[in-house]
Amino acid sequence: MPSLAGKTLFITGASRGIGLAIALRAARDGANVAIAAKSDVPNPKLPGTIHSAARAVTEAGGQALALKCDIREEDQVRAAVAATVDAFGGIDILVNNASAIWLRGVLETPMKRFDLMQQVNARGSFLCAQACLPHLLEAPSPHILTLAPPPSLDPKWWGPHTGYTLAKMGMSFVTLGLAAEFGPRGVAVNALWPRTIIGTDALNMIPGVEPGNGRSPEIVADAAHAVLVRPASGFTGNFLIDDEVLAEAGVTDLSGYAVDPSKPLFPDLFLD
Repeated sequence: MPSLAGKTLFITGASRGIGLAIALRAARDGANVAIAAKSDVPNPKLPGTIHSAARAVTEAGGQALALKCDIREEDQVRAAVAATVDAFGGIDILVNNASAIWLRGVLETPMKRFDLMQQVNARGSFLCAQACLPHLLEAPSPHILTLAPPPSLDPKWWGPHTGYTLAKMGMSFVTLGLAAEFGPRGVAVNALWPRTIIGTDALNMIPGVEPGNGRSPEIVADAAHAVLVRPASGFTGNFLIDDEVLAEAGVTDLSGYAVDPSKPLFPDLFLD
């Protein structure tokens, strides 16, 4: 079976949720994982810190580096990338997972919240790629994988929450640009998005949405793993959906990923 053994992953927002699930899946292969996130002390609303994530990665069989890093801050990102290279000798994979969300209309969106989403989502993904690329270009099969949807200009996704859609589609357009520029240089630059909502702790902060109506983060982690073990050359610029990736890998029974099999699955945003 293809493996991430010995590979070094730099994962943003990996202290919990999807980022942590991707880290743990890689750790089971024996990968090195740099956990770059802001959470270094426990938050009663959002369990998990870079330190608890690092322990979990180690227990799963990988090597971990806990890095307190706000990806809005250029100096912190570059320092975290340098620390990763110092610890593990390079970087093979960047996973742009960190993201800020605010599902409100224009009049209900404070500019502070708007700015946060743009800085974390599109700018943060761009900055992390810029910092990692000199090392990725030296790796034998480098990947950038961003948790972002297929680009869409359909007004139905923009009207209800212009600020968030702009920020999330910003990640998608950064993916397009990076793929066009660095795909020809051997870097696989792709995006991955879940078919359904994903039952994470962060979902509890969105009114009217319950984790029980989603699948577990492990479905995205397994799909990410299937993407990241592929040879990088010629595999770039794709906007992938988790269940389609798994089907291609031969996994068609997704019932085990349901958070609550008795509840209907809700589709994620930006997918028709």
